Formats: sequence, C-alpha cells, structure tokens
Amino acid sequence: MRYLDAEAVENIAIGAAFLGTGGGGDPYIGKMMALSAIKETGPVRLLSIEEVSDDDFFIPAAMMGAPSVLIEKFPKGDEFVRVFDKLSRYLGVENITGTYPMEAGGVNSMIPFVVAAKLGIPLLDCDGMGRAFPELQMTTFNLGGISATPMAITDEKGNIGISETIDNKWTERLARVQTVEMGASSLISIYPSTGKQLKDHGVHNIITFSEKIGEIIRSNELEEAVKLANLLELIGGYELFEGKIVDVIRRVESGFNFGEATIEGLNKDIGSEIKVFFQNENLIAEKDGQPVAMTPDLICMVDLETLMPVTTEALKYGKRVRVLALPCDQKWRTDEGIKTVGPKYFGYNLDYVPVEKLATGGHADV
Repeated sequence: MRYLDAEAVENIAIGAAFLGTGGGGDPYIGKMMALSAIKETGPVRLLSIEEVSDDDFFIPAAMMGAPSVLIEKFPKGDEFVRVFDKLSRYLGVENITGTYPMEAGGVNSMIPFVVAAKLGIPLLDCDGMGRAFPELQMTTFNLGGISATPMAITDEKGNIGISETIDNKWTERLARVQTVEMGASSLISIYPSTGKQLKDHGVHNIITFSEKIGEIIRSNELEEAVKLANLLELIGGYELFEGKIVDVIRRVESGFNFGEATIEGLNKDIGSEIKVFFQNENLIAEKDGQPVAMTPDLICMVDLETLMPVTTEALKYGKRVRVLALPCDQKWRTDEGIKTVGPKYFGYNLDYVPVEKLATGGHADV
C-alpha cells in the first residue's frame, strides 16, 4: 500500500488519458475533480492486487456516454458517491473494501479517486480493460463470465436507478438508452467484484503503469527524441506516423462520439496520409489505405512535440500529432476477446492482426 498525492494524480491523469486511446474523457476535467477531492480529504491509499483477499469486495464508479458532452455538461461532483452508495445499499454489503477504475481514461481513471477520497476507502491498482472501450460489455470481467449487474445509474439532476439484466450486452443496450435520455452522459456503478474475481480477470497495475507514462510525458528534463524513445520502450509500442490533422469528421449518435481524422504526413512521413477511425476511442489506423493498427490494440494520438495525449473531442484542423500504437492486454487476444472488441464487431471488414506484425510491414486480411 502507498498513498497517491497531487503529483501522482497529475501523472496518472496524463498516463491514463494516453491509455484511453482518445476516449475516457478530458484529462484536465478528471484531474481537477481528483485534485479537489484530495485537497479536501488528503492522499488516497493505493492497494496492489497482491494485498487483496479473495473475499474482499470492490465497487467501481465511472462515466458512461459521449466524452465530448463533458465540455458543456460538467459533473456536479456528488454523482460519483451517490451512485456508489446506491449500489452498495442495494447489494446489502456493509464492508466495501475499496473502489477501482473500470477503464483507463482522463476522466474514468479519476472518478474513483473522488469516491475513494470522499468515502475514505482504498483505490485498487486494477481495471477491467487496460485501455478504454465504448461499450459496457467490453471488459475483461465480461470475458471471465462476471455479470455487469446489479448496476446503478444516475445523472447530475438526481435521477437514479438500479438495473438487473439477463446478460452484459443487455446491460449496455438498456443503460445506453438511459444515458441518452440523461443528456448523453451518466454516472454508473457496475461490475461489483470480489477480490478473487479481480485477481483472476482484472488488468493489474494499470494505475501504476499510467503513473509511469505520465512521468515521462510530463518530464521537462528530457529532450523530445529521448522522451519519445523512453515512452516507446516503457509501453513496448511503435510510432506509426507524424503529421498534421487536415480533416476531422465527428458526430454524436446514440451516446457515442463517431468519426475519423485525416492526418497529412510531416518529416519522415511527408507524402503519406493516415486516417484514424474512432467510436469514442481510436479503433483503426490506415496509412495510405492499409491498416497499420487495429482494435483491440491501442492507437494513441499525442502532440507532436510535447507528447501530451490528444483525445477524440480535442482533434482539430492544423494540430500536429504523432500516432503511436501498443499491444493490448493478452486477455483481449483470445478468440472471445477478438469477438467482443475486434474490428468486425465495430463494422470493419478486417481480420485482427497484432500491431507487432502490422507496424513492421505485415498486412491485414480484408
């Protein structure tokens, strides 16, 4: 166990936004919520998975909906604890060991900080994705057969409810309708889990990994090339492209941000073009018409010079970016994982090919 202070929050917010692959919300918004909670109550305790007993019990809290909505529909702040309390009372569990993030992302990695700080409970170094995905059944817990429900859902107005569904896909379908009616964003508490379930099916050490990424990106002591090399070594990743955004198509539909960004090559990539397609998160990257990375591997856009992560709602004409990619957690590379979050689930007629092959000259089958 160790304590996470304001400096740690700064690093984790940036690192988690990087792993959010364009989704998971604006890291500034998430960071300010977490810093405010820590300023009021003190540092948050971080538990490693090794410190957890099998019968410990954890409940997460997260935002659901289109990340771009947060720019105009800012959370009040009490929703996070309210939805957490609602689910814990419904479950009748008196001793909640702690909370954890459902995914990596600038907001969704920070919401559990608020809950942990305000309730005085630990934060577990674990999540259910190792990145961000747009739908509720897209978790490693789902792959392990864990039910997403009972689930609590609320909005900033105070509407709140509990759902129990026949499977996790139905959880997504019904919660999405509620989220749209709540203004395209909601707060949820979902996948209540035992320590044993988190040990077996969670993605471990995600908060610590985010912190290390953030430390490199925020460093002012390293030259640009050294910082990039250190980052790629840490994540085991690849630089796919350097360029300038020349077109962005974006729309909010059914509670998601859909779109694509076209990037014109700079420096070593002059004369080439890359397109990044997203649904909240970046899903497919095509360079000169050929896939060079695809879901469930992580496609991350960062500022060309600072390496600060660029979320899908922040994409704009003229911005200079690098497109990076890294391998997903191995749980996603199973047959069930590819069926759940692979290219074909999102409507792309592509067979999944690992980024390690594509980034070194391999080809995808269409």
